Amino acid sequence: MSAIWGNLIGIFIIIIMSTFIGIWIWAWRARHKPLFAKMAALPMEDDVIPYQKTDSQKQPVNKEDQA
Repeated sequence: MSAIWGNLIGIFIIIIMSTFIGIWIWAWRARHKPLFAKMAALPMEDDVIPYQKTDSQKQPVNKEDQA
């Protein structure tokens, strides 16, 4: 390998590291805190309708069991 490959790889690593650190700083800005708090609370919300059987899924009932 020639010396230029080492320099290119070094430059590539610096670019990738800078991009990672930039995204990390952007994500931790104070203006994102309310959105992240809202997204963190999503699994705790209980707005899911429980499963209910429809008329076609109901089991037939024996008349003897109703008495």
